[in-house]
Amino acid sequence: MKLIRFGPDGQEQPGLVLPDGRHIDASGFGEDYNEAFFGNDGLARLRAWADANADEAGDLPDDIRLGPAVCRPSKIICIGLNYSDHAEEAGMEVPEEPVVFFKASSSFTGPHDPLVIPRNSQKTDWEVELAFVIGKKASYVDEADAMDHVAGYAVHNDYSERAYQMERCGQWVKGKSCDTFAPFGPFLATPDEIDEVDHLPMWLKVNGETRQNGNTSKMVYKVPFLLHYLSQFMSLLPGDIVSTGTPPGVGAGFDPPIFLNEGDVIELGIDGLGEQRQVAVRA
Repeated sequence: MKLIRFGPDGQEQPGLVLPDGRHIDASGFGEDYNEAFFGNDGLARLRAWADANADEAGDLPDDIRLGPAVCRPSKIICIGLNYSDHAEEAGMEVPEEPVVFFKASSSFTGPHDPLVIPRNSQKTDWEVELAFVIGKKASYVDEADAMDHVAGYAVHNDYSERAYQMERCGQWVKGKSCDTFAPFGPFLATPDEIDEVDHLPMWLKVNGETRQNGNTSKMVYKVPFLLHYLSQFMSLLPGDIVSTGTPPGVGAGFDPPIFLNEGDVIELGIDGLGEQRQVAVRA
């Protein structure tokens, strides 16, 4: 299944993308895609509802706003330097263990909503990433059992303000958590929709020019290990998001660096997981 949420910011309703491409209203299911949904076998119940009701459910207008594909999670956990070619671009060694940081959940936004460049920002940067969503509580999970806890996959743009991240002391979270810095979607694809999550082409363009052109095959730490690893340090709750790192081609990696300005158009996607588009505006 492919899960979407639609409607005004803060008032989103659940929807689905059907195999024939129809986007339908699933509000008749009666639940949003939140922690309670994922933690109470919601995907199986939603599938049963769709089998019985999809033909009668209303189609969504083409111009409807898509919100984030799941409700705001309790945690957005990100992995740094998890692509071997990105670590090389950054001039850094591949870490001996995953680099873990957080994004504030208030940065969560829809896949086509504007990117708001923060006040006084000069170094707002892009990062196309594969994200996965936790399907059931994970605590001290063995790697062999990790995939039982994955609800699905989506595109995430891990926007970063590099000066806030690297030059303002403390943890990376300051450069990662500005409003609109976590576009998520357009849909959440359940694992059966993706044949080989370790071999997905991914790309990002700025004003039509390709900046990132990578593949998840370059991930150092794969999805099962990441879920296992994180669950040793914290409980991963249903609906939590883990973003798995970015390939080379970020703005900070160019010589000289390239950063975003008002009016820039950012487009990105991952094969099988759809595409995003943001237009940059100033706060």
